[in-house]
Amino acid sequence: MLKIAIQKSGRLYEDSIKLLKECGIDLNNGNKQLKTTASNFPIEVYFLRDDDIPQYVYDGVADIGIVGENVLLEKQKDINLVFRLGFSKCRLSIAVPKSAFYKSSVDLNGLKIATSYPVILQDFLNKNSCNAEIHEISGSVEIAPGIGLAEAICDLVSSGSTLFTNGLKEVETILQSEAVLTSNKNLSEEKQQILEKLLLRIKAVKNAKNNKYILLNAPNHQLKNIAALLPGMKSPTIVPLAEEGWSSVQSVVKENDFWEVIEKLKSFEAEGIIVLPIEKML
Repeated sequence: MLKIAIQKSGRLYEDSIKLLKECGIDLNNGNKQLKTTASNFPIEVYFLRDDDIPQYVYDGVADIGIVGENVLLEKQKDINLVFRLGFSKCRLSIAVPKSAFYKSSVDLNGLKIATSYPVILQDFLNKNSCNAEIHEISGSVEIAPGIGLAEAICDLVSSGSTLFTNGLKEVETILQSEAVLTSNKNLSEEKQQILEKLLLRIKAVKNAKNNKYILLNAPNHQLKNIAALLPGMKSPTIVPLAEEGWSSVQSVVKENDFWEVIEKLKSFEAEGIIVLPIEKML
């Protein structure tokens, strides 16, 4: 049985549960239990505070954990970063009052900076040869300049609306963060095998989200150009149509390249283009 720790509430909890369900893992967390076992996969889930997850994984209480990269770096526990999950993205940034002058990190010298991430912030200050005073606080960091506790803050930013509401402007991004899968460094062979099975499912789900399945009709004299544009997982599937001189092409296209590819397909005389989502991709 593999023990996994995830955040007990909030967006990271929702995204983690969604991922496990997309991996075909059936969980019953009725009544907000702090521990549950999957009915169809050898995994036990612990619901914990996100700040505690690196410690639980390090101590071996949990074998693996899903946590924000910002928390992983701040806690500095000797555990493995196994896989970047690509969700719950945010950034750790320095912000100052809108009226404050700021041109570069040099302007942080002599300031008091309030943050819940003193380790990451201190590392940034050291790398930029800045001499600032760090005030470690938890929760409502953005209020610190308004009450005179600090002249700047270092906090997580998603949309930036909270900063705007509190009269602050973002001036430095010191970390781009996302959810990551971590593991204890001393997993047994049995648990490592279960982790590999879970990773196979996670990668299949992630690959599916990053790609689209595409079907189209094309004149045979353009097949070479289209095959070069749509290599797919190995090569496109090409099937002759009943109409002489035409073929049906089936392949996979990356989500980020989708519109550029569609435009080129049209220039290669492709017709009847159909694009479908992919549920899993191995």
